[in-house]
This record gives sequence, C-alpha cells and structure tokens, in this order.
Amino acid sequence: MATTKKKAVRKARRGERIRQVAAIPFRLNEHGNFEVMLVTSRTTKRFIVPKGWPMKGKSGRKAATIEAREEAGVLGKTRRQPAGSYSYWKRLENNFVRVDVVVYLLEVSEELANWQEAKSRQRAWLKPRDAALLIDEPDLSTLMANLATPLPTASDPA
Repeated sequence: MATTKKKAVRKARRGERIRQVAAIPFRLNEHGNFEVMLVTSRTTKRFIVPKGWPMKGKSGRKAATIEAREEAGVLGKTRRQPAGSYSYWKRLENNFVRVDVVVYLLEVSEELANWQEAKSRQRAWLKPRDAALLIDEPDLSTLMANLATPLPTASDPA
C-alpha cells in the first residue's frame, strides 16, 4: 500500500485532489442503542474512523472493510452504498494535502481481541453524537452526528 500512498502524494503535488476510503463500524449495544466505533490515530492519538488508500483491484467498499479489520479489529458486513463523504487536510512530511474520503457503514459482527494495529491504536464505542464531539474534521463530525437516528441492521427487513 506504500506505492498507493506515493502515487497519491505525487497527484497532490500536481494539485490534484486525492481520495481515501473509510469505514464507520456500528452496532446495537445490549440495550438496543445505536453505537459507532472510533479509533485513535497512530501519531496524534486523535479519534478518527478507520481509513486508508484505495486498493488496486478492490472496490472502495472492500478496501474500507479491510481498513476496519486492520485498524479497528472488527469484522462485519459493509453497506453497499456510501454513507457520505468528507474532506480533510492530511499532514505529509513537508506539507499538507487535501483528501476526499468516501465513508461506508460497517455492521460489526465480531470484535477481534488481537488485530494488526492493536498495539498502536485504541478503540471506543460511543453514541454518534458523542463521537461527533471527539472528531476534529468538521465534515466527518457532521456526518457522524447525522447518524444519531438508528439505522436498519442486516437482520431488519429492508
């Protein structure tokens, strides 16, 4: 995936917008309340959603599912349609670039005790409005706050 990041950085240097994919893991807790999962970033330890670069040969939805497993240690079913998108400024070595992120909802069926980035990240289940308050990116915060109404789950009739 390092080559994907390098390509994205080259695009950004040419003034092109670059993109990533993200997942918002969600569940209904033991009381039937809708919750979302946030993870901490590896460097700044701010709360974010699992996200990453598009993956060659994989749909955005599939790439978001993989990022959720690697960064948050969750497995589940990712919704076909994106829940929305947001933009943010990504810090690179010598500058910042604007990144557009397409966000997918992932209904969590399993939380792994050990996962790829467990040693470098923390995860937290929160009410969407509480999660929105912890997120620095304004567009993602708004998207999160708008998830405050429960969504039909995979077990609900469509």
